[in-house]
This record gives sequence, C-alpha cells and structure tokens, in this order.
Amino acid sequence: MLYLASQSPRRRQLLEQIGVAFTPVDVDVPEQRAAGESPVEYVSRVARDKARAGMASLGNGAVVLSADTEVVLDDEVFGKPADAADASAMLRKLSGRTHETISVVWAVQGERAQSETCVSRVRFAALSDEDIAAYVASGEPFGRAGAYAIQGRGATLIEHLEGSFTGVMGLPVFETARLLRDFGITPG
Repeated sequence: MLYLASQSPRRRQLLEQIGVAFTPVDVDVPEQRAAGESPVEYVSRVARDKARAGMASLGNGAVVLSADTEVVLDDEVFGKPADAADASAMLRKLSGRTHETISVVWAVQGERAQSETCVSRVRFAALSDEDIAAYVASGEPFGRAGAYAIQGRGATLIEHLEGSFTGVMGLPVFETARLLRDFGITPG
C-alpha cells in the first residue's frame, strides 16, 4: 500500500495521472532552511522528513512517498509567498531571469529510504509591474513555491523550460515512477 505524505492537490493529480493508487496521510514538518544548508540539501531534507513523519504513523510494511519543490535564484530559496507583497517581490526578482526549480522525491519503507532529485531551469520573460499586479490579483501565486504555477496562468510568464514540466509542478513524474518501481509499485 502506498501512502502520500502531502496535501498538495497537484501531487495527488500527478500520481492519479500515472495510475498509482495511494492514500494521503497528513504530516506537519517545519520548512526552515538551516544555516549553511545548500538548496538541494534543504529540499531533500524536508521531503525526507515528510516521508519519515508519514512512516511514524504507519506500519513498516507501508511505502510512504513524499516530495518537496522549491524555486531557487542566486542561492535564495523562494518558498510560498506570505502575501501579495511577497508574491510581487518574488516575481520581480524572477522577471527576465533563469532560475532553478528543485524537486526531490523520497520513498520510505521501514528502514529503507531512497530518493530521486530533479532540477529544472526556468526562464521568465521580463515582466512589467502591470503583468505582476494582474497575476498576483488572479490569486494563483498563493500556496506555490516561487509564486507561480507553470500548469496555470503562470505558463504565460515563462519563456523557456529546460527539464521537467511535472517537476516544476511539484512531482517529477519520470523520477517518481522510477522510484516507485524500485519499491515494487508499478505505475499504470
């Protein structure tokens, strides 16, 4: 039995898309980057902690899948915006620049733990103040790392993607399917 340690509707949608049956499990893990922790180490640690928190409430035979995704520009990690001003500030920084989106997926079963990492490069178009204000007013930036959703209106902000579309959404499907197969769960 597969459990998903995530409340993200996008992660649920992507697992359903590849034909994987799962049960969601609630976890509460702090998402605070430690001093000296690289962005990849941070994203991986948070995803691993989510999987372990999910495993703590289940038996050792269960497989718990978790993921974390963050937007990174110049070593600054852009989490979910706190409010409209924060979302606008993030989008201003991303405007006309290329950033990385890091997604790490962990699977845990008893003492066994394994991960997959996906790093994508996303180039934003130069955004005007009006573009930013309209996008923030749409409400889409909230609850999303980097204040944008590639699968929604945010796609209009992106000039180029190098990497995984689903990784930028929050669950890299190729890497997730490979990881699940290693745990005996076949997508489809």
